[in-house]
Amino acid sequence: MTASNASPSPAAAPSYLVRGASLYGGDRTDLLIEDGRIAAVGSITAPAGASVVDADGLVALPGLVDVHTHLREPGREDAETVETGSRAAALGGYTAVHAMANSNPVADTAGVVEQVHSLGRRAGWVDVRPVGAVTVGLAGEQLAEIGAMADSAARVRMFSDDGMCVYDPVLMRRALEYVKAFDGVVAQHAQEPRLTAGAQMNEGAVSAVLGLPGWPAVAEESIIARDVLLAQHVGSRLHVCHVSTAGSVEIIRWAKSRGINVTAEVTPHHLWLTDELVRSYDPVYKVNPPLRTQDDVEALRAALADGTIDVVGTDHAPHPSEHKECEWAQAAMGMTGLETALSVVQHTMVESGLMDWRAVARAMSEVPAQIGRAGDQGRPLSEGEPANLVLVDPAARWVVNPSIQATKGRNSPFAGRELPGRVVATFFRGHPTVLGGALNERYPQAAVAAR
Repeated sequence: MTASNASPSPAAAPSYLVRGASLYGGDRTDLLIEDGRIAAVGSITAPAGASVVDADGLVALPGLVDVHTHLREPGREDAETVETGSRAAALGGYTAVHAMANSNPVADTAGVVEQVHSLGRRAGWVDVRPVGAVTVGLAGEQLAEIGAMADSAARVRMFSDDGMCVYDPVLMRRALEYVKAFDGVVAQHAQEPRLTAGAQMNEGAVSAVLGLPGWPAVAEESIIARDVLLAQHVGSRLHVCHVSTAGSVEIIRWAKSRGINVTAEVTPHHLWLTDELVRSYDPVYKVNPPLRTQDDVEALRAALADGTIDVVGTDHAPHPSEHKECEWAQAAMGMTGLETALSVVQHTMVESGLMDWRAVARAMSEVPAQIGRAGDQGRPLSEGEPANLVLVDPAARWVVNPSIQATKGRNSPFAGRELPGRVVATFFRGHPTVLGGALNERYPQAAVAAR
């Protein structure tokens, strides 16, 4: 990809002609971007002053939307900041991320979610949408200020205690009732704590051989079964975070067949990696929920392909190196994912023939935006729509090197692997945050000023 003509000053609204992009992997066409929107689609002559982006061989998709990102700020800036996480997101093709609540302090008040929202606007790389905690301090004892967070400047619509399960059924019911009033959604981390006390990896043949305490699939499945019934009873929206087992897929499939308003996500790492990797005792493979079996991986892929699982959520979870470069039992759980997610989905879903690029757009942009009620994200690539889009080179190959990624986290399970597909450009509200595969340092503040 090349861009001709000098870039306009950051204070000016940029004008770009994206030439010859393959929309959703289909026909080639031009896209004219003006004043933060897609001004025209078709065969277009470049207007005076417009920069031309050569998109020959590139697939154009709506900007990706992540429903599950850990940005760590406030309080965990040694692991990640809103700035560094936003940069990583832009490089991964994202134009919006939902920042989980397990910061320090926890995002359980209007003040904290507004702080995260403000930090995102100041960074300007992507739309940072705070997720509010369901319970005070993620302690599972008392509902947080859900209404105040919904009415705040951050306009929170997703609530989750992710990292902890809302295991009290009465509290879960009350939360579902509360968010129904403003069309919010509760995103559940499905983990029965009494069944996973001390667990270190998936319970199965590998855990038996290694002698590590096992994490049974039923610990996830039992909570999902309970919560879909609660959502049905209340008539509210439920979202299930990081589904990891074949049994969970069947419960969600059953719930959807009954008309229950449930959505679900799968992470890139659960679409590819299995518990066999734990034989290495490398803590980079320690994650919550744990890596499961190959049968689970196959079930998750099939479920994403047929729509039982709605979206891909990265569960991007950066950690300081000292929390990962230690013995297995002491290591933190989590993996980075923003800069590799699209490539992993291309490998596991597109190159396998399970999904085409239009289906990828649905699972990584359109439906995530709908779940999080991010109204100007995940929109069609058509005239008049906000210019949030990504250009990806599906023929490119690259080797993951965590040391040069934008995220502070170095805990990528794909380190050293060759992945397909490369994000060449990302446009956020008409501003190019990424050009030529690199961050475009000129424009983040222009994106803020244009709002």
